[in-house]
Amino acid sequence: MKWPLVIMLFAVSSAVAQTPTPAERGFFNRMLHPFGSAKTKAPKYQDPRLRGLLLDVQVPTEPVRLSEVRQLRVHVVLTNLGSNPVALDFPTSQRIDIQLLNPAGEVLTRWSENRAFTEEIGNVLVNPREQLVYNETIATRELQPGRVYSVEVFFPKYSELRGRQKFMTAP
Repeated sequence: MKWPLVIMLFAVSSAVAQTPTPAERGFFNRMLHPFGSAKTKAPKYQDPRLRGLLLDVQVPTEPVRLSEVRQLRVHVVLTNLGSNPVALDFPTSQRIDIQLLNPAGEVLTRWSENRAFTEEIGNVLVNPREQLVYNETIATRELQPGRVYSVEVFFPKYSELRGRQKFMTAP
């Protein structure tokens, strides 16, 4: 009698594992995957063409030693969490821009200031569950030790696609 019960439970668990994880986890989901996390939701953009996109900005988590580091590494990931492809059009070869902001929100350094971009039209298609990854660096010459700063990444043509991450400089 116990054997058919085990088979039935296995069939239920495999059916649950194949369905996508909802944003708010149900009872069975929490029972079968107690340490799993809820699915990340994309922000609600005003522009319907951007729906489903999530912009993630990553900088080093340890305090930045300005005496050793002249360029801050910025890792940017644009993920399509939606079920439809998203097409992004660009008027130039520039895709992203990065700014260093002081605690008051004022721009200290802009990544695109010392870069040359060509006037060529470009298109990028981000398929569902696909990512665009940008690894860039920005100068730290305007920073002072022992303060908290922010890195803001945005797409110049799509003002809603913005991400911000705070970091600290070592004293």
